[in-house]
Amino acid sequence: MRQSPEILAPAGSMEALTAAVHCGADAVYIGATLFSARQNAHNFDAAALREAADFCHTNGVKLYLTVNTLVFDTEWAALDELLQTAAAVGMDACIVQDLGVADYIHQRIPEMPLHASTQMTICSPSGAIWAKEHGFSRVVVAREMTRSEIQAVCAIGLEVEQFVHGALCMCISGQCYLSALIGARSANRGCCAQACRLPFTAAKNPQAAALSLKDLCLLPHYQQLCADGIASLKIEGRMKQAEYAAGVVSVYRRYIDRYFEYGAKDYHVSKEDMQKLYDFGNRSGFTKGYYEKHNGKDMITFQKPNHAKGNEALQEKVREEFCRGEIKEKINGNLILSQDSSAILDVTLGDLHYTAGGDVVQPALKQPLSMEKVRENMEKTGNTPFEFENLTIAMRDAIFLPMKSLNQLRRDALEGLEKLCVEQFRREVEQVDHAGMKAQESTAGTPEKYLSALAEQRCQLQPLLESELVSDIYLDQSCYCRKDLWEEVKEDAAKIHAAGKKAYYVFPSVFRKNASDFYLGSLKKLDSCSLDGVVVKSLDAVWFVHRYLPQMPMILDQGLYTYNHRAQEILREFCPIRMTAPYELNRGELKKRDNTDSEVVLYGYLPLMTSAQCVHANTGKCDTSSVVTYLKDRYGKFFPVKNNCMECYNTIYN
Repeated sequence: MRQSPEILAPAGSMEALTAAVHCGADAVYIGATLFSARQNAHNFDAAALREAADFCHTNGVKLYLTVNTLVFDTEWAALDELLQTAAAVGMDACIVQDLGVADYIHQRIPEMPLHASTQMTICSPSGAIWAKEHGFSRVVVAREMTRSEIQAVCAIGLEVEQFVHGALCMCISGQCYLSALIGARSANRGCCAQACRLPFTAAKNPQAAALSLKDLCLLPHYQQLCADGIASLKIEGRMKQAEYAAGVVSVYRRYIDRYFEYGAKDYHVSKEDMQKLYDFGNRSGFTKGYYEKHNGKDMITFQKPNHAKGNEALQEKVREEFCRGEIKEKINGNLILSQDSSAILDVTLGDLHYTAGGDVVQPALKQPLSMEKVRENMEKTGNTPFEFENLTIAMRDAIFLPMKSLNQLRRDALEGLEKLCVEQFRREVEQVDHAGMKAQESTAGTPEKYLSALAEQRCQLQPLLESELVSDIYLDQSCYCRKDLWEEVKEDAAKIHAAGKKAYYVFPSVFRKNASDFYLGSLKKLDSCSLDGVVVKSLDAVWFVHRYLPQMPMILDQGLYTYNHRAQEILREFCPIRMTAPYELNRGELKKRDNTDSEVVLYGYLPLMTSAQCVHANTGKCDTSSVVTYLKDRYGKFFPVKNNCMECYNTIYN
């Protein structure tokens, strides 16, 4: 039988972590006080990280550290300090977004497993292959992927982690600038203000929460998740209270254990347990999300975007049982008391074994030890994380050992066992000179200045051809439909070359399996267009072009984040013509970045979100027509939304 996927629980505090472990989580993910995508959670300082790791490992639970924000070159010293702590306490893996951070961890702690965060926007097998080739052992797939798309990633041969419960983002993870550009709180820096939960209305539909998705719940689909080979079932919620994590994990634990005991026959989730999940927290009910379909208005809350819970009696029961209660690891022990020999206590937990030796056992002069008294005393495990499931005692009559000696023997054995539990995970990392951890100075000369322009409609091409300022023209794929795509691209490229300019084709913002399959079948046609290169916007597309169009020059868009020189060096492995500076960088941050092979966006509507949802369809109906819809916020400001019907996604602009 296939191995059971792990239940991966969220914890924003030690209380939540303890509760998650007590109720059956196989692994827990947490964030430190820096470099975590949930900076507003309670999070863990260095001492708390050690406490959390020791607690998890003593209880046979894995602990993953989220290092899933983008990092500046000025922050390597702070990051290194965190990573040294992560290694010293024995973190089981780091969840990473920044390519430079992944490279740095590989160099500093090569034995540390890396998980590609959903913030990396990996949406197809191409991105998963890139992750595998760059040393990642697991990929957290985008929440927008359907079951068939995830199955294709599972076939790549690395672990797949999938969100199965909790909040869904309107924007594809890692591509959201809404909070940053309208509220100066960057999601990519861990400060998302959840602006998508605020009132946004469309002219066709005045309901006030057009960007707020319902919470996800895939427990009824566990059979399929298991059959597909998902390695980890991820529950969202590091900002939520301990009883949420405990309650949700306890329900999932019970059904997963039941499935592996009784099999798939008659597997279903009862109404009573679904109600419990509702009571632990939901947002206008639950949705299956994108698991079975590409998008849909039934995923949107519209009226009530807030997270609601109920049944206070149930909440209190969970708090009492899992948050306040204590659950101990069951161990086996063997006590040997033999006259004129040292007392010996062997303790075992799974494959771990520790033997403690004590004082010499004396002949009894007055009152000998009794079996009952010895057992009663030895089974007092107190505030240790253990309790005896089986304790065998071998002792002769007429012997004596002071109770304080027995107590010390027990303490030594349990402390030794606990030490074995935690120290097997700890790693040593060499100290480095933080002062030397700076960006490398570029040796390139001053680059030639140029002006490029992006055309999103074919009617925009002529004025660009006539402009003496524009030297490079980017032809966005949204200018075309697939029916006549390559004929029209070839025609436009010829016009651009006739005007003495360069022509580049822009791949879609989201490069999912459908797009990958289409372009894979169009390689010869694309190559026949005589383009000067392509603009790619995701790791999926980068790997695709590198693999299937190795001679095609690439320009990397801003969503392939290069906040630091290490990220730039990783992407330079693909020999791009140039990169694009990230939108969120201010002038001071840009001045500290190596911009010698980069361009910067000077003018235009900045995208706030790229979403698999369609505002046009959700607030009206799907008519497969490319239009601009407008959303109005609570201050009366309008945000244009452009739908890309060829690839079926939306871009919401500032």
